[in-house]
Amino acid sequence: MSVYPQNEYKNAMEWPYPVNYGKENEIEADLLIIGGGIAGCHAAINAAKRGAKVAVVDKAPIVRSGSGGAGVDHWHGAVTNPCSRITPEEMMEFIKGYSHGVTSEYGNGIAFYILCKESYDALLDVEKMGVKVRDVDDEFVGAEFRDEKTKLMFAYDYENKHCIRVQGANVKPCLYRELKKLGVSMYERIMVTSLLNEGGKQGARVVGATGVNMRTGEFYVFKSKATILATAQPTGLWIFSTELQGNAAKFSDPNCSGDGHAIAWEAGAEFTLMEGSIPDPGGFRYPPYGTGNAHNTWFACNIVDAKGKEVPWVDRDGRILKRLSERYRPAPEQKFFVLNPPPGTPPEFQGPRIIPDLPGRIKKGEFSLPLYADLPSMPEHERRAIFGLMVGNEGKTRIPIYMNYTSAGFDPDKDMLQATVLPPDRYSTWGPWWLSMGPPQWREAGFVSCGGVVFDWDLRTTLEGLYAAGTVLAGGANHATAATTGRYAGRKAASYVSQAPDPLVDREQVAQEKERVYLPVRRKGGIGWKELQAGICRIMQDYCGEYKSEEVLKTGLWWLNSIRESEAANVYARNPHELARALEVFSRLTVSEMIIHASLARRASGAILDFKRVDYPELDPPEWNKFVTIRREEGQVKIGEIPFYYWLLPPNASSYEENYTKHTGLQEEVS
Repeated sequence: MSVYPQNEYKNAMEWPYPVNYGKENEIEADLLIIGGGIAGCHAAINAAKRGAKVAVVDKAPIVRSGSGGAGVDHWHGAVTNPCSRITPEEMMEFIKGYSHGVTSEYGNGIAFYILCKESYDALLDVEKMGVKVRDVDDEFVGAEFRDEKTKLMFAYDYENKHCIRVQGANVKPCLYRELKKLGVSMYERIMVTSLLNEGGKQGARVVGATGVNMRTGEFYVFKSKATILATAQPTGLWIFSTELQGNAAKFSDPNCSGDGHAIAWEAGAEFTLMEGSIPDPGGFRYPPYGTGNAHNTWFACNIVDAKGKEVPWVDRDGRILKRLSERYRPAPEQKFFVLNPPPGTPPEFQGPRIIPDLPGRIKKGEFSLPLYADLPSMPEHERRAIFGLMVGNEGKTRIPIYMNYTSAGFDPDKDMLQATVLPPDRYSTWGPWWLSMGPPQWREAGFVSCGGVVFDWDLRTTLEGLYAAGTVLAGGANHATAATTGRYAGRKAASYVSQAPDPLVDREQVAQEKERVYLPVRRKGGIGWKELQAGICRIMQDYCGEYKSEEVLKTGLWWLNSIRESEAANVYARNPHELARALEVFSRLTVSEMIIHASLARRASGAILDFKRVDYPELDPPEWNKFVTIRREEGQVKIGEIPFYYWLLPPNASSYEENYTKHTGLQEEVS
């Protein structure tokens, strides 16, 4: 008789799939890719083109999985396109120009340069797969943002043309078809639960992974010569409520529970920037791009007050812009600008914006609330670009915003949309809508401060055989960075597996993981996964909120350890779905511990990381201008550090271009 209960559920709907807890499936591949989102798909495609036998595993259907699964409307970093006036080296001055090169919403120096060199190439890749990249139907002929020769359409900086508007709502189906065409093996509805080290020894070469099917409960053992981690950044660490919007107000796929971080941590990989986070309004925020504003997708939209008075715009020098066209161009003597630059960005990269003292003027009565996004007053091309081209293709907006609003009667030619009213943000500017805050203890990993694995110029982690791409990389990423680092990591991993020895999986390590995974389904009752999730979030709110100290952080670590030993040890699951949800909460518990360990290690406050230590209030003291690293070794947390610009220091003492060329090699380029 099986030791695992089979569909023994009381007062619950009968599970619709055959349950086979404990049944083991063994999969062999040259390259295993964990995560089938944008980064994972590009990695698989590029590795398969080089002859590698590739397997992709994802918790969701790969045709739409991942944070970019719902689409993309603008493609960053395409500085090598034929219309661009910016070189990769000039764009690199952006990352160098602020925060000592710590990080940006595009990634650290390595990922950022890969973006600059390969973003346009990656865009051409998806165009060949069927994504509509150009205005081939001539819908925007004569628009200021359209290049008549190439039919490319540009966003934000119309003069330098380094960001391309795309009609990418179908990007994931196109990538999915390419995976099938190349014969890539895809394993869906499977949650990866651990990485396998050679000899079962933490810190040794990664030779595969284990997983559990979220419908059947079957166990999977993946053997591979190399593995690419493409599991994105963790979400749901501080905030959890099923009664509010859940993840409707989030950018990330709700499946992004930190599994990649947790399994790499347990395998011995090194992490950095884990202490960084930003405030988050949680489920109280409006859905992304669902209110009128003048930022990002809605950039340069006219904003008027309740009496129809238009709110002025200024350039980076504070000069009032009298014409709409000026909002899309750099200030006099400014080379280029970057949309919504992170805090600390020097003036040379800051773009046009709504007057920064608008809140004060509202208080004085100069402008009357509420404010509105005045689409009807915009030129037709700009109006249709915002609400049709961009809102219609941006991830998580095509259905909830564009289609729902349109079907409800919203007409951008006639109707205005009420704008989000924002207080001055923490950087004393009129900030974008996503900086509207909830309580200060509500936080989330941010674009600017996304913690992740440490990696080198090959996008290899500190473990042999383990590569990474996308937002699991320390420093964060956007859609284009996920695509470019994915294609790059796929090439590097394919090169590695062509000469790597066969994987040797330690059966004892597999057996121990199998025992751990199935503990919740052996219990008849106990703590549910939702209760455990809510408890962890409350600990993070109370003990790792906006203001931190050693005493408070250590108390939080004590509480997390208490939860691990008591409540987490009594979690039960009635079916494979609940089992996967419970395992996700275990991942979040591990990532929460990682964040507190990293927060204890950084004994200084930092502006870019929005990191506030009340016991170390000095902001960015010179001796702390470095990456703090953490890793797990034999049950202990090891603290280390890496200097800024480590990607240009010995043994990589050369320019970005020299490093890129040396590690890429012309022989690796796809014809």
